[in-house]
Amino acid sequence: MARKTKQHVLVIDDDEKVCGAIRKTLEQEGRKVTSLTIAADYLERPHFADCDLVIADVEMPGASGMDVLAEVRRCAPWLPVVLMTDFGDVRTAARAFKMGADDFIEKPIGRETLLLAVEAALARITPRDPLLGTSLTRAERRILHLILQGRSNKETAHLLNRSVRTIEVHRNRIMKKMGVGSLVDLVKRAYEMGFAVPRSR
Repeated sequence: MARKTKQHVLVIDDDEKVCGAIRKTLEQEGRKVTSLTIAADYLERPHFADCDLVIADVEMPGASGMDVLAEVRRCAPWLPVVLMTDFGDVRTAARAFKMGADDFIEKPIGRETLLLAVEAALARITPRDPLLGTSLTRAERRILHLILQGRSNKETAHLLNRSVRTIEVHRNRIMKKMGVGSLVDLVKRAYEMGFAVPRSR
């Protein structure tokens, strides 16, 4: 089944000409493109929920592409990131891949190289669930904390004075918002995203 909405690519590069060239190429392929020239603007107000791919330059004044990658991996591990650089070297590339970059490409970037990198990065994500990346409600945060304590649905329902079915619905929404399909992955992602784990009583 085809996607009903265009895939949204965010490009972050302090060179407006680079942003413009990438925008033109990807828009010709039917994708929505947003560009920023200051990485700090994205880090201050990240919009993980409405983006399918981030392309960021490694070398930028202030916050760098590596900073963007680190923040995405902390807050939205499901979101693919492609880094680009004027000065590619093995050490930087290795660090980028270790941090979770999907690709690392050198400028100047040819059309085919760009499209191949974008296609490969987007190919690993499934069609976006509308809940993916949206904020957890206060109730969902309480339930997540209890899950991280090892509480069962029944125990959580008793502690919060809710039905087991209600807890199951909330838990399912939490998993969709955090982009996971199992309890083990949920716990792992919660730790990756920095959720505090309260002590069990």
